[in-house]
Formats: sequence, structure tokens, C-alpha cells
Amino acid sequence: MYRSAGVAMAWNVFRFCTALRGLGSIMILLVLAIVGVTYYAVVLCNYGPALFTGGGTTLAALAVLLSFHFLLAMLLWSYFSVVFTDPGSVPPNWNLDFDVEMGETAPLASSELCSQMNSQQSVALGNMTNPRVRYCRKCNQLKPPRCHHCSVCGRCVLKMDHHCVWVVNCVGALNYKYFLLFLFYTFLETTLVTLSLLPHFIAFFSDAEIPGSPAALATTFLTFVLNLAFSLSVLGFMIMHISLVSANTTTIEAYEKKTTPHWIYDLGRKRNFAQVFGNDRKYWFIPAYSEEDLRRTPALQGLDYPVRPDFDGQEL
Repeated sequence: MYRSAGVAMAWNVFRFCTALRGLGSIMILLVLAIVGVTYYAVVLCNYGPALFTGGGTTLAALAVLLSFHFLLAMLLWSYFSVVFTDPGSVPPNWNLDFDVEMGETAPLASSELCSQMNSQQSVALGNMTNPRVRYCRKCNQLKPPRCHHCSVCGRCVLKMDHHCVWVVNCVGALNYKYFLLFLFYTFLETTLVTLSLLPHFIAFFSDAEIPGSPAALATTFLTFVLNLAFSLSVLGFMIMHISLVSANTTTIEAYEKKTTPHWIYDLGRKRNFAQVFGNDRKYWFIPAYSEEDLRRTPALQGLDYPVRPDFDGQEL
């Protein structure tokens, strides 16, 4: 009876993951549809025509349109960077021999690799003799530190944060910065749209006559409500991820380490920030990294993460 229930639960989870995979381009089209509706309401219905009225109205409309198009370009750049960037997968035949004294890594021999795999299975049963090495039974391979298996993607993802249906991809080591920038520019864009359409929204509830066709008025109303909702929700999500970056953790790790008093990867806010955004300030606000950062910050590659100097055999 219990086995049947377990099989049914596993089947339901599998169907759910399959459904998420099937969303695919539908979610991308949904995002583009929201962008299109917003563009129509802001540019074509309201602030585009206002450019030709003259005076201060023209200057205000120009400022709104320039800001709108700049933020929209950065939003879409960041969004498609998350969508099309592999979050990070485990290299074929990856293995790790960590020397605590020397702080170096070296490839394992085949006999040592089998020993590590057996050790990992022992770890799963409570033996913490080598907690840095983990094994994925679904992928049948060793897992680097901070790597987790994604049931939707069907593979292990380096420094996995979560699987995001909006970007139809996992958010992991190689695209986490792009995801954060997507949140940042989405918040700025939706806030700008909300504030710029606020006078038009208020006009709906006044007795004054509102210029424009019924379709344009309905689109403006809908756009204001949508962008207000997205602005507030993205703000909360962004605050959560800022706290995760400052502690050098992920959504999955934050859940797993609820009972852990100290996090071994927390190196201080400045170094934690650099492990996501790099050290080159010119690249902080664009979805890209400098060659220097990629060469000097191994954490950006998703395989090697420095730990706190006071780490003393703490469980991962």
C-alpha cells in the first residue's frame, strides 16, 4: 500500500515536471505579449502622441520615452541572456580530490574515484568522512560542491538556485547574475510604467472627458494594473535575492541550511557580491563578464568556491 502511494507520488511529480518542460516557448511568448501590450499603451497610445503637443508636455513625454526604451532594451537583453545561457552543467567524468592542507584540487585515479563514489553513498547514510563529495543517483555521477539535480531539466545544475518557468530555464552559476539583472530592470521598467500611467489611471475615476478610443483606454487601464502588480511582486522577489547574494547562498541552500548556525561560503558581503557580479564595475549592470573576472574568479565558472578561513569540518 505504501509502495503504491510512493509510486503514485513519483508519477505525479514526473507529470508536473513534464508539464513545466512543455510550457517552453509559451512562457516566452507570454512575456513578449506583456511587453507588447505595455509598449502599445505607453508609446503608441499616450506618450508618443504627446511628443507633438509642444511645451513642457513634449519634454516630459520625451524623458519618459527615452527612459522607457533604455530600460526595455536592458530588460530584454538580460531576459534572453537568462533564457539562452546554460546555467552550468557538470563536466563529463568530473571528479574532485580536495586537499585541505594545500587547498588544491587534483584528478582522481579510477580506483580512487570508485572509492569516492562508495564514500558518497556512505555519506547519504550518515557517514560524513568526506562531505565535500556528493553523488547523484539520477545522473549517476559525482556532484561538485553546491550542485543540485533539477527534475525539470533532468540534469545536475551548478550552484542551482531554482527552475524559473518565466525564463524556461534553470537559474544557476552561469546565469544567476543575468537573472538578477532581469529582476532589477523589470522592477525599474514596471515602476516607470506605473508612475507614468498613474495620471491616466486616475482620470478613469474623474468626470472629465478622456481622449482616445475605447480600446486604447482599456489597454491603458490593463497595462497600469499589470505593471503595478509586477512591480510589487518583483520588488519582494528582488529583496529576497539581495539577501541571498549578501550571504552567498541560493534559494535551495537557504532552505537546506535552516539549522546551520554558520555558512561556510559566507566570505563577507563584498566578496560574496563579487562571486556573482565580478569585480569589474563596468560590467555590474550588463549581462556579461569581463575576461579578467572570468580568469580571476573561479566561482563564476561554478565548480570551485572558496570557504571561510575558520571552516573546521562544517557540514555542507
